[in-house]
Amino acid sequence: MNQALFPPVIVDGVEISASSIAAEAQNHAAPKGKPGLAWRKAARALIVRHLLLREAEALGISAEPRALGNGRRETIEDAQIAALLDQTLEAEVVSDEDVKAEWERDPSRFKTPPLWEASHILCETEGAAKALIIELNEGARFGDLAKEHSQCGSAEAGGFLGQLSPNDTIPEFEIAMSALEEGAITQTPVQTRFGFHIIRLDAKEDGRQLPFEAAQNRVREALERAAWVQAARSYTSELMDKAQIEGIILPAEAPKKETAI
Repeated sequence: MNQALFPPVIVDGVEISASSIAAEAQNHAAPKGKPGLAWRKAARALIVRHLLLREAEALGISAEPRALGNGRRETIEDAQIAALLDQTLEAEVVSDEDVKAEWERDPSRFKTPPLWEASHILCETEGAAKALIIELNEGARFGDLAKEHSQCGSAEAGGFLGQLSPNDTIPEFEIAMSALEEGAITQTPVQTRFGFHIIRLDAKEDGRQLPFEAAQNRVREALERAAWVQAARSYTSELMDKAQIEGIILPAEAPKKETAI
């Protein structure tokens, strides 16, 4: 991105540098050939961050960074922003009637997760996997080839992986597995960071629709989350409306309807 085409942004006399916006733009998607869109998204994000931090400091809000898992912790600034929003926002209360109405709008959205039983053969090279697929199509036994050739610990069990739920495997594997019919084998090796997989779907069970009693907590949490997001959007828009912003024209953010699913 050519930073010379995009000036710094000034928020109430404080500069947000072009280099900062360019770095932030890497986190915002935009159509190919339209870097200005990613730039505006990044600028808006940094403007909002600046205004929230300034508001937290004005209110004397401090916060202890929380652990995020995997040895990571949030930054002091992120902790301040979270504390500000927790203290300031007043989200719309979600009533029992709201929850029931949201569920009745389309009950089929609320289901148990699907389940799969699958086996695989893991090969180091694509060529080796393709050769085994030919053997399988000619009648070779999947379990025998898995025991002899698979580079996975499941080889001893004939490649059987057991019962799998969403997110139990890496995305490429799950996408290929879930597209299969029961008993079918992938006809093209599935490449992941571990190597090349031949996948057989042994059984599958589609998610079952949940009754209201089982789904209501999930619906309530989603509605409360949507109400919080709307309150945060309104709050940040108010801060931006009060600020003097130079160097960029930001169109008003279109209102978005938040739904439970």
